[in-house]
Amino acid sequence: MNIVFMVIGSVIVFLVILLLFPSGSQTDIQNRLAQLDGGVTSTEGASVKDEELSKPFVDRVIRPFLANLAGKRDPKEIRQIQRSSLRKMLAQAGYPGGLTVGEFMVIQNLFRVILPTVIIAFGVVLGMVTKQLVMITLVGVILGTLIPRMYLQNKIAARLHGITRQLPDVLDLLTVAVEAGLGFDAACDKVVEKMRGPIPDEFSLTLRQLRMGQSRRDAFKDMSERVSHPDLSAFVSAIVQADQLGVSIGQVLRIQSDQLRDKRRQRAEEEAAKAPVKMMIPLVFFIFPNVGVVIMGPAAYQIIEGMSKPEE
Repeated sequence: MNIVFMVIGSVIVFLVILLLFPSGSQTDIQNRLAQLDGGVTSTEGASVKDEELSKPFVDRVIRPFLANLAGKRDPKEIRQIQRSSLRKMLAQAGYPGGLTVGEFMVIQNLFRVILPTVIIAFGVVLGMVTKQLVMITLVGVILGTLIPRMYLQNKIAARLHGITRQLPDVLDLLTVAVEAGLGFDAACDKVVEKMRGPIPDEFSLTLRQLRMGQSRRDAFKDMSERVSHPDLSAFVSAIVQADQLGVSIGQVLRIQSDQLRDKRRQRAEEEAAKAPVKMMIPLVFFIFPNVGVVIMGPAAYQIIEGMSKPEE
């Protein structure tokens, strides 16, 4: 049992070093940048061997080994792809809790280490054998990897649902403001001022980008790519085309608002049509058996009682 604990402790320490510690010093980064620029590194006269030996053990041995296991891809390339994907997911979720990509990755790595450790501790307290400890450790690692992602996916789904419900109301307000004589940017300011939700938050960020000098076309396209919602993307495309062609934005907004309201009504009718099918499972397995017991129970009791009486 002591050997098992030593092995588990070694694995946990290895994971902490690999996942939480920085991948290199600032001097290594500056030296590589200087090499790319054609300059001279800060360690002049040092051989390539000395430079490689000066790197941490994780960068020299562990990460290249993992890169070979991952299909001989550069670890930096893998990390860049992961960070890009995670950045897009955080933007879709609205950066819950103000988390940045780095902070979320640290939380993810902590879950991968702490959750298996807690599960192992409970297993030891309950007196589990070695095979059971190995199984619950694997379960803890899987849960520690999946829980942060599942949380982020739920946040994304909830935010996209909120955008779907709120977008027709936002377009109504934009239409009224534009037809009252306000410019489109001022109408977006009114949306940010009068409403709360994911779309006003996105409008607020887009307006800040406009005030920093970005063009309206690029700012709204960035918003469309950041949110990745089909209805919002169609709205942005219509606004960009109207701005380029000189079409009245008020008329475009009214058409978009009518179309989105029709879509929302169609979604409601579709969900209402699905309701009877979804109700079949609880009806068949939970409600009908109880009704049958209530109706047939007394009759069955009387039949059994009548059959058990001796004949006169």
